[in-house]
Amino acid sequence: MKSINNLSTRVKIIADLVIIALIVALVQNWLIVNEGHFLTNSKLAIVLASLATWFFCARVFGLYEDFREIPFSQEWIVFCKTFVLYSLLISFVFFAFLIKHPFSRSHIVMHCSLMFVTLPVQKLAIRILFKRIRSHQNIIRKVLIVGAGINGIEFYQQYVKNENYGYKLTGFIDDTRNASLNGYYLGRASEIDKILARHELDDIVVTMPTEEEVLQKIVTVGEKQGKRIRIIPDYQQYGPRKLQVDSLGNLQIITLGALPLDIIDNRILKRCFDILFSILIITLVFSWLFPIIAIIIKISSKGPVFFKQERWGMNNRSIICYKFRSMVCTSRDVDDNGIYQQARKNDPRFTPIGAFLRKTNLDELPQFINVLMGSMSVVGPRPHPVPLNLMSKDMIENYMRRHMVKPGITGWAQVNGHRGETRDPEMMQKRVESDLWYIENWTFWLDQQIIVQTLVNMVKGEKNAF
Repeated sequence: MKSINNLSTRVKIIADLVIIALIVALVQNWLIVNEGHFLTNSKLAIVLASLATWFFCARVFGLYEDFREIPFSQEWIVFCKTFVLYSLLISFVFFAFLIKHPFSRSHIVMHCSLMFVTLPVQKLAIRILFKRIRSHQNIIRKVLIVGAGINGIEFYQQYVKNENYGYKLTGFIDDTRNASLNGYYLGRASEIDKILARHELDDIVVTMPTEEEVLQKIVTVGEKQGKRIRIIPDYQQYGPRKLQVDSLGNLQIITLGALPLDIIDNRILKRCFDILFSILIITLVFSWLFPIIAIIIKISSKGPVFFKQERWGMNNRSIICYKFRSMVCTSRDVDDNGIYQQARKNDPRFTPIGAFLRKTNLDELPQFINVLMGSMSVVGPRPHPVPLNLMSKDMIENYMRRHMVKPGITGWAQVNGHRGETRDPEMMQKRVESDLWYIENWTFWLDQQIIVQTLVNMVKGEKNAF
């Protein structure tokens, strides 16, 4: 499956890049030799800029994901999103950085128009081509599935039933007879040698937990007969977490709960956005708003302008989180009984300006300094004070997993109302569940959605913001 998927992905990428290069050549009349120079530095710069911009946009929206099980209409929607972003970026690149190169507005219009017409046709043609290749009798591989449990049935439903992945079912073997298999039950796992002698097949996919001796027999007999062995580990007992297989030297390592931000280019994309966005906020907002808020804080109560507090960041590392001070200096984080005192509605510790700052989230504005320094991100799970972490880590299920990414100024939990006081453990559990959903389903555009929702909530107000 992986080799087929990699081949189709490579073909799609190469086809896109070749077509884009040809379109640029056509628009610029490059096929006509000009003064003896077929390819100049200017032309090469335009080609490279077009290809790099398209590849970046395609990666952002996942245009080169596996679309075999998805209708072409959905792939076309992804293409449209990629095309819109590409059109905006390439126009900016040409007129901001390649202004001296021969590429006019009419060239860009023609360039983008040709891409909008030709690329979808090319993608549909590749989809049809690979579907015919996979359905060819010489390509289809007959598969025997060991295990008729959840994993076995799911493998059959997703990868075998519609033959989009080049598989055709020979049958199931399982230690328990399953009448719902409609005649495809062939016997027990221990009878693998007899089953292989009676049935023609190419691949054996093991999807059920088996004793080591039985698994060794399946592998030995299968390889002796020249069959390809695939093993799907049973990790359902650990919950519906994504798996990632990596190589460490000669060892294969399976990571439970693989996250999108484990991928280096995703982390680079998120970090670049954090730097650019925080610089914009600090330059355009913080620079003039800071003196105003600082003066009001100083007038309304004694003490420093900033409040600095130790919190836990990524991988439980201690960070110093900056905020505008919203409470009187004599307030305490922990009461006489050693219990952390969370901020609550109408908290008497608030300064006259403090309640307004917290209600509008303006007290969080200095945390863009944390973002710029790299200890926080614009979007992520909110960092909790150390005493609250100590109280929650053993009481709330999966609490510490939220520290697998950088904490954020705002987050998915906050825009969905899971903010404010969490004296009830159930409220904290819901916040953690939202944080975990975010880190497991992160995308660049999800971050943008959360930022927009945060701005909307700041304008209309939030009942749990205090």
